[in-house]
Amino acid sequence: MRILILSSVFPYPPMRGGTEIRTFYLMQFLRQQGHAVILFTQRSPDDVTDVEVAQLRGLVDELQVFPLPPSPRNQTPLSKGLRFAQSWLTSTPPNVLHRYSPALRAAVDAQVSQGQCDAITCEHSVNEIYVRPQFRHLTTLVNIHSSVYGVCQHQLAQGVSQNARRDRLYLSLLKRYERRYCQKFSEIVVTTEDDRAQILELSPQSSVHVIPNGVNLEQFTCRTQDPSGQTLVYVGAMNVLHNIDAVTFFCREVLPALQQSYPATKFLIVGTKPTAEVRQLADLPGVSVTGQVPDVVPYLHAATVCVVPIRTGYGIKNKTLEAMAAGVPVVSSDRGLEGLAVEHPVRALRANTVMEYVSAIGRLFEDAALRALLSVQGRQFVEEQYTWEQMGRCYEAALFKPQMLRPS
Repeated sequence: MRILILSSVFPYPPMRGGTEIRTFYLMQFLRQQGHAVILFTQRSPDDVTDVEVAQLRGLVDELQVFPLPPSPRNQTPLSKGLRFAQSWLTSTPPNVLHRYSPALRAAVDAQVSQGQCDAITCEHSVNEIYVRPQFRHLTTLVNIHSSVYGVCQHQLAQGVSQNARRDRLYLSLLKRYERRYCQKFSEIVVTTEDDRAQILELSPQSSVHVIPNGVNLEQFTCRTQDPSGQTLVYVGAMNVLHNIDAVTFFCREVLPALQQSYPATKFLIVGTKPTAEVRQLADLPGVSVTGQVPDVVPYLHAATVCVVPIRTGYGIKNKTLEAMAAGVPVVSSDRGLEGLAVEHPVRALRANTVMEYVSAIGRLFEDAALRALLSVQGRQFVEEQYTWEQMGRCYEAALFKPQMLRPS
């Protein structure tokens, strides 16, 4: 099968963020199974080097790279109003319109009209804009990392929206948008049952597959010893809203309460592109902000506990699976554990309120046997159920399903 993969995010190297990681490993699996992989992607010269482009070119059968438009800056009230009006009229969110490339659209149309591909996958819903409804003679699959309508709705409900007034205006637009684009695709992939329910509510006739994220077990090795101590770690891209909210909540509400009982507690925030808001957290007692690091695994291995205090956003979380694979005990919110069965047997501890975090982390600080249990059972859980090979096989099956059902 010749598979055209559309990714507006440049998926290499597979360590920048969740979208890049998921896209890269699923793409790699498909090529390893003998499929011809054609990748159309976009790049920003500030973030992607020519060396990285050359390296990625050697990993696919064909690569076309298109420039990513610069982010809009210094917008006036008039320009913001026009942007909103355009989104409302087209039922398409501003971030999708911003990333849109006419040249990429023309290249996709040429591939289809010339019969150069058997299937098209959109890695993240933002790429749906390049798939026309008349492409139904092909297998067309959209890999929804999280429901945009569901995320916006949840942020408003939790009171963590950066601009609640704007998001309330956009909510009905996002609902119309998600319902419309889902109906174009022969197959839809999501990462959790919660997302599946969200999509089926909007598009009941859609064929929706749940395919979680996986972990590269060779990269995220299991630690060989417990460092003990009272060091906490959080890993994530620190310019992303749900990560910013998570560490801010933890530093300002959970950590002070925890330090009353455990004054030596340290909290490491590890991840790329920390915003000014995140960098300021380093002024608080016990908090360190590392910025980008060559490898997050040593930071995981050195931590007593990994915390995932995410309060918003749908979809399975790479950071949770990677910490468990590294053998680090995890204390996480419901959102951070979405889609994961961790209670029976116990593989992670769940917390949502300040006192629940203090209690769970305190238990792990004091109980080496419990830390050892979570380390072993967390790693085993990922090995048995969350490898990229397992996820790749499910993804390949979703692509082949329409082929098998289509009359010859």
